[in-house]
Amino acid sequence: MLTLQRYSLLQHLQCSKCGQMYNPEKINTFSTCCTKPLTAQYALAAGFSKRNINQNDNTMWRYHNMLPVLHKQNIISLGEGMTPVLQLNTLGKKYALPQLFLKDESLNPTGSFKARGLSVAVSKAKEMGITSCIIPTAGNAGGALSAYCAKAGIEATVIMPKHTPLIFQQECTLYGAQVILVEGLISDCGRLAKTMQQEQDIFDMSTLKEPYRLEGKKTLGYEIAEQYNWQLPDVIVYPTGGGTGLIGIWKAFKEMI
Repeated sequence: MLTLQRYSLLQHLQCSKCGQMYNPEKINTFSTCCTKPLTAQYALAAGFSKRNINQNDNTMWRYHNMLPVLHKQNIISLGEGMTPVLQLNTLGKKYALPQLFLKDESLNPTGSFKARGLSVAVSKAKEMGITSCIIPTAGNAGGALSAYCAKAGIEATVIMPKHTPLIFQQECTLYGAQVILVEGLISDCGRLAKTMQQEQDIFDMSTLKEPYRLEGKKTLGYEIAEQYNWQLPDVIVYPTGGGTGLIGIWKAFKEMI
């Protein structure tokens, strides 16, 4: 019998409130004990260090040991991550900040940091045998889900407010996703996604409704540390949005410590 080499140090999922453990080899959404987000926990004592980083991989998957996909063949990647850090000389001079830098996430596939989270989430969905995903979005997340699902051969449904810019709607459609337009706001899209998820065999990729988008976002923290030669900046300014990137960067630093 062929034994597949394990590609990750993933140990278990954990309720972010009470710490109860969940089996990562089963399909999980959020914790059933506290109805809170689940977080992936790794076997840190196994000895992973910066020496184990795959220097030949110029994507965020260079940190595959600390990402939740167990087997390499399930990784769905379009080349996301390892975005450049650029010095902002003009802006830095204006605000008397001679060491002001920007990590340019616009160079990710589909044009935003959403590619990180959806790459990991769709990879894990493939690994778990999920065949259909849904997401409520006002833009970038829908395009990212559509792109990664297209590569994975997974059906994608994207629910958007009707006023979402046409370019975002077209991006999803061109990747082959079903686009549903809703009169109202992103919260209305979220309610419809929940209803469809309950009525159909479809997996909800909404923010913090599954454990793995967070894991993709945390690679921002790993990259910042590595790109600064493991000496972190004094301050990191991050636009919170849905919160997964902010939590992810913190999670990365905690794991590295």
